[in-house]
Amino acid sequence: MGLTITKPDIIGALVSSLCVVHCIATPFIFVAHTSVLDHHDIAPVWWTGMDFLFLMVSFFAVIRSVKNTSKSYMRFALWASWFLLLLLIMNEKLHWAHISETFIYLNGFALAALHIYNLRYCQCKNDKCCTKNG
Repeated sequence: MGLTITKPDIIGALVSSLCVVHCIATPFIFVAHTSVLDHHDIAPVWWTGMDFLFLMVSFFAVIRSVKNTSKSYMRFALWASWFLLLLLIMNEKLHWAHISETFIYLNGFALAALHIYNLRYCQCKNDKCCTKNG
């Protein structure tokens, strides 16, 4: 928990990257799973639930990152990327529209890149520079 509080951008970049790996690995796991069991629509609950675990952890990482950034545009960029990821994952689960999974991968990488950029270039050195929620 201490790492989440002191280094939310590291956690955010890690979780976003793991989310992308999870998304990329899913088709390969399903192919292996279907060839063994010959069921086409079976996905383990724990595997599909990981999407929401990643979203929840990244939500808290974005909250902390936004509070500690020195650039006001990063606040918007982090939240916009997170909300877009939420919408893309909800679309994937609820089948609202046919959107390529590539957009989830790109947005996951974008969120990770924003966290890394924020960590490298947008950290406050004192309380006077930080954007405050308010």
